[in-house]
Parts: sequence; C-alpha cells; structure tokens
Amino acid sequence: MGVAANRAGMSARLAHLMGATALATLCTYTLLPQAPALAQTGGLDVADLPQDAQMLLTADNLIYDNDLNTITAAGGVQIEYAGNSLVADRVVYDRRTSRVVARGRVQIVEQDGNKIFADEIEVTDDFRDGFVNALRIETVDKTYFAAESAERSGGRLTTFNNGVYTACEPCREKPGKPPIWQIKAQKIIWNGESKTVRFEGSRFEFFGMPIAYLPFFEVADPTVKRKSGFLIPGASYKKEMGVGVSVPYYFAFSPTYDLTVTGTYYTRQGFLGEAEWRQRFDNGQYSIKIAGIKQQEPEAWGANSVNGSETGRGMIGSKGQFRINPRWTFGWDILAQTDKNFSRTYGIDGFSDTVQTSQLYLTGLDDRNFFDLRAYHFDIQEDVLDTSPNARNDKQPWVLPSFDYSYTPDEAVAGGELNFDVNVQNVYRDSLSQSIVNADSTRIDGVEGLASRMTAEAEWKRSFVSAGGLVVTPILQARGDAIYTDYDATTVNGVTSFELNGTAVGSDVRSSYYRYMATAGLEARWPILFSTSSASHVLEPMAQVFLRPDAPYQDRLGIPNEDAQSLVFDATTLFERDKFSGYDRIEGGTRANVGIRYSGSFANGWTTQGLFGQSYHLAGANPYAQTDLVHAGAYSGLETDVSDFVGMIGIASPNGFAFSAGARFDEKTFDIRRTDLKTAATFGQLTTSLQYAYIEAQPLYGFDDDRQEVTGVAKVRFDENWSGFASGTYDVESQTLVKNDYGFSYGDECFIYSMTYSRSKNRDTQEVSQSFGFRISLRTIGDFGTSSGDLNTSF
Repeated sequence: MGVAANRAGMSARLAHLMGATALATLCTYTLLPQAPALAQTGGLDVADLPQDAQMLLTADNLIYDNDLNTITAAGGVQIEYAGNSLVADRVVYDRRTSRVVARGRVQIVEQDGNKIFADEIEVTDDFRDGFVNALRIETVDKTYFAAESAERSGGRLTTFNNGVYTACEPCREKPGKPPIWQIKAQKIIWNGESKTVRFEGSRFEFFGMPIAYLPFFEVADPTVKRKSGFLIPGASYKKEMGVGVSVPYYFAFSPTYDLTVTGTYYTRQGFLGEAEWRQRFDNGQYSIKIAGIKQQEPEAWGANSVNGSETGRGMIGSKGQFRINPRWTFGWDILAQTDKNFSRTYGIDGFSDTVQTSQLYLTGLDDRNFFDLRAYHFDIQEDVLDTSPNARNDKQPWVLPSFDYSYTPDEAVAGGELNFDVNVQNVYRDSLSQSIVNADSTRIDGVEGLASRMTAEAEWKRSFVSAGGLVVTPILQARGDAIYTDYDATTVNGVTSFELNGTAVGSDVRSSYYRYMATAGLEARWPILFSTSSASHVLEPMAQVFLRPDAPYQDRLGIPNEDAQSLVFDATTLFERDKFSGYDRIEGGTRANVGIRYSGSFANGWTTQGLFGQSYHLAGANPYAQTDLVHAGAYSGLETDVSDFVGMIGIASPNGFAFSAGARFDEKTFDIRRTDLKTAATFGQLTTSLQYAYIEAQPLYGFDDDRQEVTGVAKVRFDENWSGFASGTYDVESQTLVKNDYGFSYGDECFIYSMTYSRSKNRDTQEVSQSFGFRISLRTIGDFGTSSGDLNTSF
C-alpha cells in the first residue's frame, strides 16, 4: 500500500522546503555509485555526468509510493540538473529503472539552449535518453522541429516520426498557419555527434503546398557553419552554352581550410570543372581557384567572337591578404587564363569583371604615414576579337612596380603643415597601344617598351586669419622627377610624325629626362556670415595664384603619359594646385583660380551649397595646350588662357529629397560643354533617382557627336517583406534604350526570393541581349538559383 504525503495546503515557502527534502531523497536513490538502479540505466554513461552535478527539484506536491518504488512531483514542477532544466505539470520518477516521465505542458531547456516542448516525455535521469509524444523543439538558432513522436538515445541521436522541420518562426497571431516553407518527412534523424539532419521520405512545402518530393537527403546541423557535403545546386542558361546545371560539393577538412569542387554541365559546351581551396590563418587568409572546359561547340559564338576561337579553355586565380602587424598588410589578387574572356564567359566568381586587375601589394599605415607598393597587370575581358574595330584595347601594360609614400610630421614646421610624397612607376608594354580615332588623328595610349619615373615632392602651407575674418594661406611646393625610357626602336620610328589639332609634331625621344618644378602660391578666402531668424548663409569669395616656371619637356612626345591621361575640369578640381590626374604631366606657368562658394542652412532642415568660378593662365606656356600622345588637354576647358566657367549647386531636404547639378560653360558664349544633373527623392516607401549627363563632341577622342544619357532608378517597398525595383538608361542622341532592369524580392528571417530581368541594346549594332535571373535562399538549407551567367538570350 502506497504512502502519500499531501502538501497541497502548505505555503509556497514550505513547498520549496519540501522540494529540497525531495531533492536529497532523489539524490540518495539516483546518484550514489553503488545503487543498483544506476547500474541498470540502460545506456547511462557515468563519464558523461559532471562529477559535482546536483539536481534541484521544486514542486507544489510530492508523493512517495514505496510499493511501486516511485516518487511523484505534481504542480509547478521544476527540475534543474547539470545545466538542463525541465518544467511540467507532473513528473514521476521510477527508482527501479532510473527513468523519468513528465506529463502536461512539458518544456525542457537543454544546456546548449535548445528547447523541447511536448505533452509527454520519458527520459533517463540524466536527460539523455527518452521517448517523446507530440514533440516540438526550438533550437538556439531559431530552427524548429515537430513530430507525432520521437525517440532520443545516447544523448546525441534524435529520431522524429512523421516530423516537420523549418527555420521560419511560427506566426504568433495564427499559430496553426503553415510557415513559408517546411520539410515534412516520415523520419527526421538529428545526429548531434556527426552534426547532420537526415530526412527520409520527405517533401518540401511552400506556403503549405507540396512542390517537391525527395526520397532522402541530408543537411548540416543548424548549429554547424562548416560541414562536408553537397551544396544547393544552381542553374543557368545562355544561347551559346545551353542549359547549365551546377552541383557543388564542399569538403570541410578542418576549421581553418576547406575545398569546394563544382561540376557544371552545359548542354552545348560540355562539362566545366571548378575547384576552390581556401585556408585561414590567425593573421589572414588565401584562396586558389582553378577552372577548365573543353568546349564541344566553340562555333556557337560565331567567327568574330574570341569565345568561339578556343576549344580547351581554363584559368587559375588566387587571392590572399595577410596582416603582418597592426600597421602592415600584404596581399595579392592574380588571374591567369588561356584567353582574354574565359572567366567572364563562364562567370567564374571573383574573376569575371570586365577589367580584371591582377596585383601584388604591400601597404602600411601608421598615424600620418602611408606606404603602398604594388605590381599590376590588367586583363580586358570581352568576347570580341582583338582585330575587331569594336574591341577595347587589350594591349595593357605591366606595372612593376607602382610605389607611393606619404609622410606628414606630427609637429608643425614653421607654424604650418609639411607633407612629403614619393611616387615611383615602372611600366612595361610589350606592344604599341594605338587607336585610329578618325581620318586625321591617332591616339597613342602607350609606346612599346619600358618607361620608368621617380617623383619626390614636398609641400608646405600655413593659414593666417585676420581680425576681419580673411584667411590667407601661403603655399610652397617643390618637386623633382627622374624619367627613363627604353622604347622599341621600330615603334619610335613609327610615331615620329604625329598630328595634334592638325599640326604635325616631331617626337624627341630620349633615354632619360630630369625635370623639376617649384611653386609659390597664395590662397585667400573671406567667409562672410549672414543670419536671419530662420536661416544662416555663408558667402565665401576665394582666389588662388600659383607662380611657376614652364614645365620642362612639356612640348616633347618622348615624356611618357601613363597615369595622367584622364582630365576632367569641373567645380571639384577648380582649386587644385595641379589639375592633371597623375604624376606624368606637370602643370607649369603662372595660373590664378577665382571663385565664390555658398552654403546655407534653414530652420526647416533644408540645406544648400554652391560654387562657381574660372581659371586663368597668366604667364608662360599653357600646359593644357601642349602636345600629348593621348590629347590629354584637348576639350578640357583649360586649353585656352581663360578657362571655361565651372559651377555646381546642391540642395537637400530633411525628408529625403536631394538635387545636385554640375556644369562647364564656354568662356565666350556660355554654351554648355559638359553637365551632370542628379536628383533623388523618397516618398514614403518609394525611393527614386534620376541622372542626366551631357558631353560635347570630342573628335580627337573618337566621339564625333555629342553624348547625352539619362538614367533612372526606382525602388519601392510594398510592405515589411516585399520590394521591387526598376532602372533604365536612355541614349538621347541615338534614341536608344540601351539598358533596363526590373525585379522584385521577398525577404524575411527564414526565406529570401528575388527575380530580375535585364535587357540591353547595343546603340551601334542594335543587337539586343536579355537575361533573367532568380535566387531562392532557405535559411539553414542553402541557396538555389541561376548562376552568375543568369538566364540569357540574344537576338
């Protein structure tokens, strides 16, 4: 006959006291090593238990049954043991079998944070083995398991019968509503030792609708970030390649290095193999990628495509970066391939840019000191043959090396700031880079052979503020260059007659040049503040004058110009001491820059800013009107003694509206020669931007007509999860919609879906290319969708 002790009427404090008494009794029966029950727990591994583990039990009622040899806790039962906790309405402990049965709103929180919910659960007294009915588990990574029943054994293996798995959080308002996606399976086997989840007899459901059936598949445990196995496959389509299906396999060899092998089969071109090795260290990481294919139908691209001229194609590339110490970083990004367009054609991740820059570098940054040493090579990736008139120049140089060093002393020098800069450039080109821009002119981007230059310069400046607010800044600068050339003799003879603006110029090519430049400058600014009760305005007239001798050898074609070929004169460069974009060209002569700045702030949050001015060549030879193999000064607006006018204005509001305009105007007629207009606005969930660009004709660069282009972008968020976008670029001169894109996406904590459509049209050939892409991302499962190549058709 059972003996019962009822504590229902006792106070909570007394209940906890009796719970502690029960704890002592429970520990007496279950934790003593010599107890027979412990020896027959059927799988309890004493080594798994903490040696000092204690069990804490609290309950409203405790019932001892000596005949059945059981202890029952009822009402608000809580058990804490070795980092695990159990909460239930009723718990029965059988001392003969060392098993615990918990019933009624059972919740277990394991020491790793996983939560188990059930109507009834039977476990061993170490919480390791058990059988569960109407189970639901919530992991610390917010993944969810549910099942009609489950078995747990060995503390590591859980088998769910008629189970459901998802990474979507249940809807709080409608708990019975199906999640966005879930996997239902006859059996789900969660192996905590191998960190895998295996699904048998499974089907994938989307919004409660079954869309796929899989006899079995296996994924990594949601808590695992690295696990060997197959990754989600990808799909692609392109007319020349056919349908492509990619299947990647991931090898997690160790926490610090891994390998991904991907096989892609294209119905027209055959099998493409890829492999990427990655390894991490305490101070950095590197990767090596190789890929190759033997094309089955290279003729699919046509005779004028580089893709169709090759059968066996491949690449090898590597990237790495290592932090030597907090100040120094060493790294590389290198590509080598069989032809100039393999990586871009097949969308090799990380190596498919139109201009792929290979480089090796060492950089250092310490306070106000900067060191940068790099070696460069450039690959122009495009599908047209080098002999095609539409081909971009692939005769790119090797830069071995490019070196920059900058140093600014922490202490003031003569009350001002002193800065030192050193630049070294060594460029080698194995063939002449030349383009015929029109019947009367040739552009020589680079001469075959070697060109080296070392530049060192120092600049000092100090600002003085008068009692009236006038800011005067004297500027002193000195620079020296040593230039060495070793051009191919045949190439040199071929460019001895060169025309610039219709005038023949003889080249004076020498093996070495030494040049210097000293500059004395003065800058004056007078900011004037105007304030009202609702706004403040700052008007700042500004003027600069720089006194310099003429630049040595600026009328000679033998001086290389590799890094100063791009020249844009606008409001942002108006007050630059030297407006050339690189070191190879020097600005000489006396020049003045004059302009006025404005900024305003208003009480309603609006702000405005503007600048307008002009540059004047006062004495000496104008460097922007001198000869240059690439016509660097032509159409710049600086080639005349009185420059074009340049200006800009910007307006911004606190509610997301912004507008900016920049333009260059003819100094005589005030006609627009170049302009950029940009505007952006936010209206609730809608964000839009519009940009207009105009450039006057530049025949010496190969642009015989004006260029005008309009680009618009719109993004809208329909609700918390849905969004869409659209963009388009329209060529005003040719009246061609050269590019437009549309797309929408859905995203939440467990699921991301996006679809895009792109269309482009060649403004010259009128050839149209279209591409479709989609991407599905299931949290903890992986991504699926089109590869980098997307779904592409051309006609």
